Amino acid sequence: MQITAAALAQLIDATVEGDPDVVITGPARIEEATAGQITFLANPAYEHHLYQTMATAVLVSREFQPKTSIRPTLLRVDNVYETVSGLLQVYQQDQVATLPRQVSQHASVADSAVLGDEVRVGKFTVVCERATIGAGTVVLDQVYIGDGVRIGTNCLIHPGARILQGCVIGDNCVLHANAVIGSDGFGFLPDGEGNYRKVPQVGKVVIEDDVEIGAGTTIDRATMGATLIRKGVKLDNLIQVGHNVEIGPNTVIAAQAGIAGSTKIGANCRIGGQVGIAGHLTVADGTNLQAQSGVARHIKETNQALGGSPAFSYRDYVKSTILIGRLPDLYRRLARIEKKVNE
Repeated sequence: MQITAAALAQLIDATVEGDPDVVITGPARIEEATAGQITFLANPAYEHHLYQTMATAVLVSREFQPKTSIRPTLLRVDNVYETVSGLLQVYQQDQVATLPRQVSQHASVADSAVLGDEVRVGKFTVVCERATIGAGTVVLDQVYIGDGVRIGTNCLIHPGARILQGCVIGDNCVLHANAVIGSDGFGFLPDGEGNYRKVPQVGKVVIEDDVEIGAGTTIDRATMGATLIRKGVKLDNLIQVGHNVEIGPNTVIAAQAGIAGSTKIGANCRIGGQVGIAGHLTVADGTNLQAQSGVARHIKETNQALGGSPAFSYRDYVKSTILIGRLPDLYRRLARIEKKVNE
């Protein structure tokens, strides 16, 4: 994608300061940018890079005042981070738009599968019987789409993803490499001899619109009914979502978190990395969980910040962490006091 600073400024509602005719070919970090690239300055800690960067253009806030002369053209905007996010989305969409809208001759698509307009199916991808893929969706190489799967419009399915029988994906969703949707839930019953007998998992996974699933993340199908991922949820890499879990709208979960079966997580929650949540629990709307927290009870009050294992008030968790660091010294002091008392 090549665009002049003036044209880009119109696109992102920016004010140009410098040469409006310079051509921008792509984004880069301010420390690494070269001629033709655009970068940004939002954190003052990176300002010194501005005076050395070889970038052609830099996004800055409208209030920013450089301390000395600079080489790049400046594009002044109201909110740098929001503008960068939107700009990266434009470049990503441009990359996807260049992909050919065709079914590879090396793909295997069942005769009963239904593909919408401008669907791309990559090499060595398998689309099984009665699967449907909505218009504009891009399915890259080596993806497996099982029997009766339904995928909405304008989705992007990265290489190696597996969407198993009967699962449903909404519109505008992104599944990253090796995500697994619809693996069996972890259901076993002990018999009288101490062996475990598998409980059939006959439900499905339903993912609503505007959801993003990270690489290597696994979402188990329900024992019965559906595991539900609501609209706008964002899941990081390497997350385990158990059977019959429900994750509420616009909740975000960081890498390596694990959610056991039949737990319901509310809307607009923020869950840190390596958080573990036990099964059959309810987590209230707006809950914030510090990384590596463990949740073993219902969280009923909304908009709480929690940390620790088992999780409790984040403010108390921070105080407790500080006190733990002081325990060796407190122990030595107590030993000295005991010695004096004994004497």
